[in-house]
Amino acid sequence: MIRYQQLTVGDRKLILYLPPSYEESERRFPVAYVQDGGDLFTDCANYLEHLYASGQLEEIILVGVVSDARNDEYTPWPAAALVESYPPFGGEGRAYADEVADVLKPYIDSRYRTKGQAETTAIIGGSFGGLIAFFAGCWRPETFGRIGLVSASFWYEGVMDFIREHKGMEDQQRVYMSVGSNEGIYKKNRQRCMVENTREAHRLWLEKGMQASRLKLDIDQEGTHDPLFMVKQFPESLKWLFKKEPNDPKPALTRLGAAQIPGTLMWSMKSGLTGREYRIFIAEPMGSPPEGGFPVLYTLDANASFGSLAEAIRLQSRGPHGIPPAVIVGIGYDSSEPIVTKERFYDYTVYADEDELPARPDGSAWPHTGGVEAFLDFMEYELKPAVEEAYPVNRSRQSLFGHSLGGFLTLYTLFTRPAAYRRYFAASPSVWWKNHMLLNLWENAKEDLELEKTDIELHLSVGSFEKPHMISDAKELYQTLAASGRGPQSTSMLEVQGEGHVSILPSLFSPMLRRVTS
Repeated sequence: MIRYQQLTVGDRKLILYLPPSYEESERRFPVAYVQDGGDLFTDCANYLEHLYASGQLEEIILVGVVSDARNDEYTPWPAAALVESYPPFGGEGRAYADEVADVLKPYIDSRYRTKGQAETTAIIGGSFGGLIAFFAGCWRPETFGRIGLVSASFWYEGVMDFIREHKGMEDQQRVYMSVGSNEGIYKKNRQRCMVENTREAHRLWLEKGMQASRLKLDIDQEGTHDPLFMVKQFPESLKWLFKKEPNDPKPALTRLGAAQIPGTLMWSMKSGLTGREYRIFIAEPMGSPPEGGFPVLYTLDANASFGSLAEAIRLQSRGPHGIPPAVIVGIGYDSSEPIVTKERFYDYTVYADEDELPARPDGSAWPHTGGVEAFLDFMEYELKPAVEEAYPVNRSRQSLFGHSLGGFLTLYTLFTRPAAYRRYFAASPSVWWKNHMLLNLWENAKEDLELEKTDIELHLSVGSFEKPHMISDAKELYQTLAASGRGPQSTSMLEVQGEGHVSILPSLFSPMLRRVTS
């Protein structure tokens, strides 16, 4: 049997693959329409036939659809080129998807023994081919019930906005996604967002109600944006998309939606002072406010810290023997990552030249720095008033918590704007920043601050398993404050045994909440 057939339908060239048993049987087969002339299957045909022979994959008719203008036919709408010398993207994707659905598929169904239903018809592609496969699934769900997105170009302008606004995939559709963890990391343009956008698309579809049993994301830890890795993922996409449904289709688990912490909510807040949009997390207090209003804890890096703090205050403030209620306000960013590196490096630091900082472990350049003053203005003049408008807050019982660079910001706030908070909690603070500038800042400002005359508290902490300089820096700062006689009267230093730079956090939350609410 000839493995491939070359067809022409209208002006469109196709590469057709019929599975080994096609000529030996009368049964019908599912079909996958594969972009870029079927390169994804022609480069792994022997392996596919091994999967067929070993019973790991149902036999499938594969149709490679050739495109001589993929930058036009595989894009959903026009967009400017990424490189100035290249032509813009044409945005003819809808016409292409309709051609596959209304011209090519009827042709194949009429001449070959196919299973023509949507649930047995896939559209699959890599890179831009994956992008148009996604949109074909959105535009023509009655035709394509199986969608294969191999390294799909979710960086394309406007795609993530479409995903956020679109209702999501249909209940009967099954979607396979894959991406290499190294895709786009060396790019300077939107292609840097390949991995981040793929993860976000996966998360958004789950949030919109798609069952986890019908959506799969594979991340190749070594993968780059190359045919080598896309061809590797193609058989995995077929195995996932065409795997047999169980006899009893009722799942063991019924998806109810994303888990949420009761008593919490999230704001979006665009700052006129920093120009950034922040994700503000709120843990609302249980019970009536005390006289004077609730104490409030402002916590930095809220994408990482808020969930644990919210659960801790919710559990520990239960009566009759719990701690008093408090408002927890987390300042984070619009990201699914726990640590949002670029944004926090700017917001939490004073400006530092490259020669004022150590070399980064991976040799990369430091992110932009120096936005701390605008960020503190945002907290003081925009965020705090918004919180106080929503909740009865006691301004004399405000606390600030920061970890690592957030710990640097906490100490910087104490040394420059001490009246902003009554209690300061600096965990594993980055005292090393800019050649230990915090120590110089303290020496220059300590007499004017007169912290020893206030009821301000400072609580420092560090893990015993942290890098030696992190431990020695925190201890040196504590000893400097104590020896000067100018530090807050209530200053503590805790070295948490057996904990590292990140694992230290949960051990701090309960004692911190007791101080915040005392």
